[in-house]
Amino acid sequence: MSGHTTTKRYAALLRGINVGGSRKLPMARLRPLLEDLGLTDVRTYLQSGNATFAADHGDEPSLADDIAAAVADEFGFAVDVLVREHAYLAAVMHDCPFPAAELEGRQLHVTYFSEQVSPDRFAAIDLPAYAPEEFRLGDRALYLYAPDGLGRSKLAEQLSRPAVTKGIVATSRNWNTVVKLVDMTTEPGSDDG
Repeated sequence: MSGHTTTKRYAALLRGINVGGSRKLPMARLRPLLEDLGLTDVRTYLQSGNATFAADHGDEPSLADDIAAAVADEFGFAVDVLVREHAYLAAVMHDCPFPAAELEGRQLHVTYFSEQVSPDRFAAIDLPAYAPEEFRLGDRALYLYAPDGLGRSKLAEQLSRPAVTKGIVATSRNWNTVVKLVDMTTEPGSDDG
């Protein structure tokens, strides 16, 4: 099979765009921008920086760098981008330590990290003080159970402190979006997902 290129499906997670009226990046303008990079079957989800696409070149880090550079050139601001392939997104969904089927999408969140993080980063957090809120670490991800939603979560505030996130890119999605991105990156006709 020499010379055969494999097309993989990915999600691009852009951090901190279209929030509070700043760093505006319309999804209708993001789609052609990604297509100009040679990415195909580009789709966006919501206005919070979620795009899925197929690519027969590059890997997660190089695709993320290409997208970040294109956004900076087109929109004039830097944005952190994580790119994750379908198999990883599906594994994060399936490995959820909380009973996702029993919870509302706004109660459960996944924070995707640019690299694996050590539990040492979270050692100063007194988890019982935040009950019933909880978090668990996964593969380059953190699962957060916040029964009153992310906006009211005191634990989420602690988890986003610079001492915890220093040196890494972290971007969160609610459970409904986690599931949707797995669905959107599933190969057509595949039973996976």
